This record gives sequence, structure tokens and C-alpha cells, in this order.
Amino acid sequence: MIATPSRAQGTRSRETRFNATADTATAARVRTEFVHAWSGYKRYAWGHDELLPLSRSYRDWYGDGHSLLMTPVDALDTMILMGLVSEAREDRELIATTLSFDQDIYVKNFEITIRLMGGLLSGYQLSGDKRLLVLADDLGARLLPAFNSPTGMPYMFVNLKTGKVRTPRTNPAEVGTLLLEFGTLSKLTGKRAYYDKAKRAVVEMYARRSKLGLVGSWINVETGAWTDSSSHINSGIDSYYEYLLKAWLLFGDEDCKRMWEASVRSANRYLSEETRSGFWYGEANMNSGARMSTHFESLAAFFPGTLALSGDLVRARRLQTSTYKMWTTFGVEPETIDYRSMTIVDDGYELRPEIIESAYYLHHFTGDERYREMGRTFLRDIIACCRTDVGYASLSSIPKHSQRDAMESYFLAETLKYLYLLFAPPGTVDLRSHVFNTEAHPLARSGR
Repeated sequence: MIATPSRAQGTRSRETRFNATADTATAARVRTEFVHAWSGYKRYAWGHDELLPLSRSYRDWYGDGHSLLMTPVDALDTMILMGLVSEAREDRELIATTLSFDQDIYVKNFEITIRLMGGLLSGYQLSGDKRLLVLADDLGARLLPAFNSPTGMPYMFVNLKTGKVRTPRTNPAEVGTLLLEFGTLSKLTGKRAYYDKAKRAVVEMYARRSKLGLVGSWINVETGAWTDSSSHINSGIDSYYEYLLKAWLLFGDEDCKRMWEASVRSANRYLSEETRSGFWYGEANMNSGARMSTHFESLAAFFPGTLALSGDLVRARRLQTSTYKMWTTFGVEPETIDYRSMTIVDDGYELRPEIIESAYYLHHFTGDERYREMGRTFLRDIIACCRTDVGYASLSSIPKHSQRDAMESYFLAETLKYLYLLFAPPGTVDLRSHVFNTEAHPLARSGR
């Protein structure tokens, strides 16, 4: 039987109060801000990967003439969930009629999988447009050569046209954040290789954990040897943990359940730390457990949500309180802080969704209104600091209030989606029947 969140966690989400006036108004405001950003994309970047919100131009990840429609694919399911019917229809036609993966470019397997394959699969499941599944299948076939390493762990880059690979040095997140998408594609197409190759990659990574049960930051997929022994939940490892849990929830894979339970137990023992500034997860040597750093990234703010999804609400609440302090201390959350001194290490803000994602999960599972209040703070500050005339811009420096000419596709796929869902009517997405990938694309448990 496929596991559901309640079975997996031993708890059920509490009935949440829905204030038909305040919550509806906030959800509507988020929807308005999505339309604002999407309209800027349509006007200045249509047919390209991303909007440049300050120069009112566009950026293609792999150079002019090689658009992969990052923003349109990433944003499609957000439009559908928000009820933006005409926008979603127009977007779907753009994708179905112009997106081609027959391009002689080396792409990053991880990013293309979570953004494009994930977006195409969720778009298909929500709309029923089989053209999106055909595109996802074509993409999956072109990405499969990445797994042809001696260990079965994927190379970082693969050429979409030739199947050639490069860059054997990779990290746990790039290896372990593929199974939800390849597994769903396998279920929908009946092609077992998709599931098997992505599953083997995870198993091979897990098999190389240390005696303490920790993984390092960098590994060589040809030799299987670690090249960096620092362990943490920051970028490079983060979603490795997330997908161990979610692969169990999505597919009922008992191996993934076992790997998640062992891995999170080690992370809680060796990485977590109580300090005067709160409860955090730091960096430790994977072999000795010795503390190496007290840096915490905005990307690591996903972990309260993952803990909540697993049923560990005590740690989830405590860590979310700390990450919220990271936000309110500086006005917006910096990319990286030192949590012992509560000082900024990297002062940018990249329109990240993770802290909002965790507030969404915690509100869902506890019904505690404090998490919606957090959401209102996030929305207010993002509008105040990052809104431009044609979209939203990242911040190059929070203290200087200086904007950077970038609006990543995940701002529409994740940041605004989780903000919307935090205030949308209960049941807008049913977590008993869907699991979000790490790019916030909801994938159906049944595979239908």
C-alpha cells in the first residue's frame, strides 16, 4: 500500500481555520503579484528562459537560441492552482508547440529534472494535456545517459543531443534529487529504466555514508570517493534528505523509508545544535562528527517543512522559529548567516521559497495561525524590497537594499505558489494524494 502522510507520520493534519475575509484577501494579493511578474515575463522575455526585471530583457540559460522555456514550464502548475485559466492555456500552447529538447547543449541534469521534467509532469497531471507527457518522456530519454557512470551515480552535465556527459564531481543533492521525477515518469510511461536508474543512484549514495551515517559535500561518480567530508543540510546536500522521505511517500518505497529514518537520525544527532540564538543545524565532519561550521543557508530553511512532513513537529517548530528569526533580524533572510553570532555571511537574497514552504507545511499539520502570520510578513517584505515595475528582482545586498537583475523561474514555481497555498482554501492541494517535488511541482501519488 502506498504510504500517505498520516500513515507515514503517525499523525493527521489538524482542521485549519479559514478566515474567508483575511485569508482570501491575502491569497488574492499573492495571485495579483504572480500576474504582475508573469505579465512582465510575457512582455519582455516571451519564449525565453527568464525575465531580467531591471533591464527589461531576458536571459537564456544556455545562450541565445537555446531557450528551454524555464519560466513557462516552471510556472504552469502555479497558474492552474491559482485558477488563471486563460494564462495557463496560453502557456501550455507555448510549451507544447515550441519547446524542443533536440539541442546540442550540455545541461545540468539536476536543475533540468526538477524544473522542467517536474513541471511537465505536474502540468500533465493537472491538465490532462498528453503533449506535456510526450515532452517529459523525450527529456527523460535524453537525460538517461547521465547515469552511465561506473557507480551509477549521474554525471553533473549531459548533452541533450549527443548524450555525452561531463563533470564527474558532484554532490548528494544532484545525485539524490531525481527519483520523484524519474519515478513518476516511469509510472506514467511504463518504462522501468527511469525508476531503476534514479533509484540506484540514491542507493549508491546512501551506501557511501560514513560510519556515523552522514554524507559529505562532494563525491566523484567515477571512483565513488568523497572529495569533501563536510556534512550539513545546506545547498549540495539539502534535497537529498528531502527525497528520501518523499520517495517513500510518493511511491511507498520501503527502501527509501529505511534510508530516510537512518539518515535523519544521524543528522539530528550530529548536525543539530542548541545555541543562544535558537535551534539550528550546522556543519560537521562526516567521519568524526566534529563541528566544522555554524553557517546556515536560506536554502536549509526547507528542513522544518520536511521534518513536519515526516511527523517530527517538535523539531520542525523549533527550527522554523530560528529561521524566522533569521528573516526578521535582517528584514529579509540573507543567503547565509553564522547562527552563533547572528551575523551575515552572504548578504544577498535570491527570492528563495524554502522558509515559506516550511510555514505552509507547519500550518497544514498544526493549524497554528502563527505560520500564516509569518506568511504575511514574508509577502509584505518581498513586495517592499523586491518588486519592480515589471516583476520581482533578487537582492544583491540586503543591508544596502540593492536589487539584482534576476528573477529565477522558481519565484513563480515555488515562492509565490507556497505563499498562495498558505492562504488558499484547504484542499487546494490535497497532501494525501500529492507530493511536491523540490521545485514545488505537485505529483500525484497514484501516478494517474
